[in-house]
Amino acid sequence: MKFRRTQRVVAGMAAIGLATGLAACGNSDNSSESGNSDGNIVMWTRAPLERQAKNAVEAYNSDHENQVSLEILSNDDVEGRVGAAIQTDSLPCLLAGDVVRIPYWTQQGVFMDLTDRIDALPEVDDLQQGHIDAGELDGAKHTLPFVTDISVMAWNKDLYEQADLDPEQGPTSIDEYVEQAQAVAALDEPGVSGSYFAGSSGGALAFMLFPSIWAEGEEVLNADGTEALLSSDAAQAVYDGYREIAETPNGMGAGSQEENGATWSQPFADGNVGVMAYPYTAATPLFEEADFEVGIAPIPGVTGGESTFLDGDALGIPTSCEQADEAWDFLAWLMTEDAQQEVFADNDDTASNLNVLANGYGDADPRTQIANDVVAEGRTPVAINFNEAFNAAGSPWQTLIQNAVFDDGSQVETDVESINSILNQ
Repeated sequence: MKFRRTQRVVAGMAAIGLATGLAACGNSDNSSESGNSDGNIVMWTRAPLERQAKNAVEAYNSDHENQVSLEILSNDDVEGRVGAAIQTDSLPCLLAGDVVRIPYWTQQGVFMDLTDRIDALPEVDDLQQGHIDAGELDGAKHTLPFVTDISVMAWNKDLYEQADLDPEQGPTSIDEYVEQAQAVAALDEPGVSGSYFAGSSGGALAFMLFPSIWAEGEEVLNADGTEALLSSDAAQAVYDGYREIAETPNGMGAGSQEENGATWSQPFADGNVGVMAYPYTAATPLFEEADFEVGIAPIPGVTGGESTFLDGDALGIPTSCEQADEAWDFLAWLMTEDAQQEVFADNDDTASNLNVLANGYGDADPRTQIANDVVAEGRTPVAINFNEAFNAAGSPWQTLIQNAVFDDGSQVETDVESINSILNQ
């Protein structure tokens, strides 16, 4: 039986920058960029999150005298627009950004210190902390969650049945992930693979692999984000599992090694992949649209446990904003349970409030609750130079995975040193 969702989710990947597009709404003249347009405040957000941002702004504007105007930036334009606006003190009063880029912006002084305001929020203890931690510097808090995306394990139940696997049971360890992927690979069906991998997308690789390390109780970075801990026993076991699948005939789908993220989710959506780590925002449309049944589970650790990468965008108030009270009014409203329910839960998007995650999805697809339950176990890696060390094309993290999964894995220590040389800059 397929469950129908109340509203179709059409957003793709968020923080790792895999879904791109160019759209605009609101003004783009100088008054808009300064965050002071006709008495309104302006928010910038990225194109992949346009739908969620519009939902938030429309809900807020419908019953507030204070009004927010929204401007959508393409992924490719974000860094240039933010950099230019910093130089001219023309950032908007609300700036949403890729959560893994937030630590750099915070370190550069982009955001206002909101510590007292955040700590005074009635809901602060119920908010997912990853997007708050990303904007914390020297004990001061600068950001709150905006849109949360998470990584999950997704599998094709139809292919599982064909492979004599239990279609209701996804992997609960790396060994089970390998075994189930190999069982689907053994079908030897044209175009069908056991799993799929974005081998040339550092952001997608972190999104897929880091949760298995966290689920095992280990860290991927030290506390201040200056050292990668990616040669640990747990990390090595994760690489070994993926390498075993890559060495299996039909194990990793064709093009996995070269996949740069642009079409990362498509092979599974086309029904050609048995099981893989997957962005939940890309999985939910398949509940209605796919011609196969989709299974959803948390990403497992090496021997068990579960975790997820708390991805998406965090939201802060730039230091140049002259309407901080008005901007904070929007932020504080968005953190309330009522707003989290209306803007996110009622649209089957992932709320950032843990109470809403637990209780606000009674009419949602049951797989949504499975995904929601793992948010409390999720993490967001925090490092000033995360983008350069991990996400950038040709990053040393990308090189590590190429060597560890598609070669013999003997260069892990050397590749970790290369990552650390960037993290320490």
